[in-house]
Amino acid sequence: MTAVPGTPRGTGGVKRPQKTALLVAKQIVEDIARRGNTVGDRLPPEHLMLEEYGVGRGTLRESLRYLELQGALTLKPGPGGGPIVQQPDAGTLAASLSLLLQFENAPFSTIMEARAVMEPPLARLAAQRMSPEALERLRANVGSLRADSRDTAAFTAGSEHFHALIAWGSGNALFGYLFDAMVGILAGATMGVEYPKRQRDHTCAIHEEIYTAIADADADAASSLMARHITEHTTYLEKRFRTALEQPIRWDLGG
Repeated sequence: MTAVPGTPRGTGGVKRPQKTALLVAKQIVEDIARRGNTVGDRLPPEHLMLEEYGVGRGTLRESLRYLELQGALTLKPGPGGGPIVQQPDAGTLAASLSLLLQFENAPFSTIMEARAVMEPPLARLAAQRMSPEALERLRANVGSLRADSRDTAAFTAGSEHFHALIAWGSGNALFGYLFDAMVGILAGATMGVEYPKRQRDHTCAIHEEIYTAIADADADAASSLMARHITEHTTYLEKRFRTALEQPIRWDLGG
């Protein structure tokens, strides 16, 4: 069936029943939570899981492989091996989003537009909610960014980490993961974006101002400064790297 132009995807039609392997995968995750398993814990051996979930070996292994792809497990081979609990990260979300955006033929400017909408409110929330420990990490980041301003790669990584600390400092994990995923999509691209010393110095200065506003719990100032920062950054990219921003996003499986 062809989608009607302008109609949101996935909002109609008959919901197909989930495969048994996916249902088992969901139950495995529920059981991990119920038992209080943490990263590094081994799950029960295969013969016990077969009994517990009442499925065949092929179905169970498909469930475990699916959870491994989602970053929830690692499957250690050999004697004494088996499924081991891991902590999923935003890499899987970034891969899924980039796949969806590729099918929409969305350009990289989509990410910058989303950041312009998201980040000022995130800075506001961070000013209201950021813990002393998170604030100390933000302060350290601001200091190290000045020290790394001559190293392009270190500066770029440190600058994005500043924004990630604020996203997570909002106290809302969904915003944290969404931000990490969006940055992951940008990191997976070869866009050739460079920042001259003048631009790097300007970034350091505005980061310091944003940090001060958050440290002072000045939500209005934090939001306003972040909005100005993202607008200026977007303007710089549009002037110097418009071709890169117009490139369509391509599916990236991450590292």
